[in-house]
Parts: sequence; C-alpha cells; structure tokens
Amino acid sequence: MRPSEPEQLPLFAAPVDKRRRRKRRPGSKRPGPKPKGRAGSPHRLRPELKARHPVHVVLRVVGAVGSLRRRSTYKAVREATLTTARREDFRIVHLSIQRNHLHLLVEADHKGALASGMQGFQISAAKHLNAAISKDRPGPRRRGAVFPVRYHAEIIKTPTQARHALNYVINNWRKHREDRTEMTRTWKIDWFSTAIMFPGWEEYGDHPFLWRWPPTYDPLVVYQPRTWLFREGYKRGGPPISVREVPSTPRQPHADKPS
Repeated sequence: MRPSEPEQLPLFAAPVDKRRRRKRRPGSKRPGPKPKGRAGSPHRLRPELKARHPVHVVLRVVGAVGSLRRRSTYKAVREATLTTARREDFRIVHLSIQRNHLHLLVEADHKGALASGMQGFQISAAKHLNAAISKDRPGPRRRGAVFPVRYHAEIIKTPTQARHALNYVINNWRKHREDRTEMTRTWKIDWFSTAIMFPGWEEYGDHPFLWRWPPTYDPLVVYQPRTWLFREGYKRGGPPISVREVPSTPRQPHADKPS
C-alpha cells in the first residue's frame, strides 16, 4: 500500500477515537483470554509406556450428554468396547460407567498404541452416544463434542497400585453412592461396569466360576488381562477385593458374606 492511500478498516469495525488512543509501552503484551471452565489433563508430553505396565484412564463427558447410567448410553459405550476389541496392541481390561465420566483399565504395547487405541474408543463412543441421545430427544441429531478435555492417564507399576486401581474402578459406584438408589440397593455388583468379569472377588472363596448375569444383560466387551500386575500381581498389593469395599476408605472386616 502506498503512503498516499488511506488505510482500509475491517468491515463492521467500530470507529476509532484517536483522541483516546493510548500507545502501548515497549515490551508490553495484550492480556490473553480468560480460562474457560474446568481444565482437563495438562497437555504435557505423555511418558513412555512399557507393555508390562497397565494404565488407568479417566474420561469425562459434556453435560449435554446427561447421565451415562441408563440403558441407551450403556449400549452406546458397549458398542465402543466392541469396536475397540478388534485391536491387539490396545486392550480394555475393565471399565466403569459413572454419571459424567468413564474409568478404564487398559493394556497397551507402547505409548503410540495407547494414544491410537484411546482415540479410536473415543471416536466410536462419541458416535454411538450422540446417536443414543438423539433418539431420546426431539429435534435434529446431536453432533457436538462428547469428550471435551484430554483424558487423564496414570501408569500402574506396582502390585499396590494395581490392587488400588482394580478396586477403584469396579467398586467406583460405591464411592459415588450409586449403590443406594431404589433400583441398585439389591445389587451385589455394579452392572454398569465389568465387575462381573473380575475373577478375584473375596466372596468367591474357592469357587472357580463367576456369578451369572441376568438373561437380558449384555456385558461390556473386554479382554482378559495379559499383564502380570492384573493377572497375579495385584494379589500382593493387599487383601482380596470385596464387593462391599468402598474405594478410598479404610477396609473393614466383613462379618458375613453375601450368598
């Protein structure tokens, strides 16, 4: 632009009052945007992952999804586990569905497999959850984001960590008092999780078989663990896990066991 030509202002821009214009001091910066809402996991470089170390992953959903603990959204998450089960380098071992978040215990061959496996699970889950929500509500099909923030991942390296993670995930409903509703008071385990797939319940005793699920129930599709920590190691991290145990609270001895 030649110096003789007038400066062109952007369309719809407000007129500038040059009398009130202030010059910025050298080196000063404009204030950045204010942070919005709750932050997710910081965008730091993920640590390297060894195949022998499982991972505890937490995924939060947007409020527009509503509660995940209902039949339609359970089926949507189950479809995502079915899609993810086709992979060999990334395996979901346990999963717990809470009202506004998911807990996953996963095994991955390396850091890249964890990243791509979680990406595939989130894409599939978002697709099926949006479809499920659209059936329950009038209007056009929902196409917005489902998982607004980066997932949180904690690498498990010791038997104590492994036992804590297993108990935290499969008994998570007791932590959130979901076991006290009218519908769930008679439940022994959380049917919105893979608790039925866990073979190490204290209540099993010497019985080598699992409890049976209702005939109309379709369990979440997960792998049997391959890492030593989830197959045997967790047993060295503390006493057997009970169906009555509440995560993050001192474990109390049980006077009786449910039949």
